[in-house]
Amino acid sequence: MSRTCELTGKRPMVGNRVSHANNKTKMRQLPNLQSKRIWVPEFASFVRVRLSTRALRSVAKLGFVPYCRKVGIDPATFRSRGA
Repeated sequence: MSRTCELTGKRPMVGNRVSHANNKTKMRQLPNLQSKRIWVPEFASFVRVRLSTRALRSVAKLGFVPYCRKVGIDPATFRSRGA
């Protein structure tokens, strides 16, 4: 499973770690992803998603279906992934 937020599309960033002596080594900054079970009243069921914490806060504020519509994703694609 790739380290990608399913709603925002956040992915790992690549950059350089620079030492005091100006040595550069590659590093990855991973997004803070959390696997969650979210209750969706419109579906009357739970949905399993892997979200960044920023997206999780937005979903908590707006609701799952309105946030999906805001970012341009069909919420029905998550419908079968409950439990």
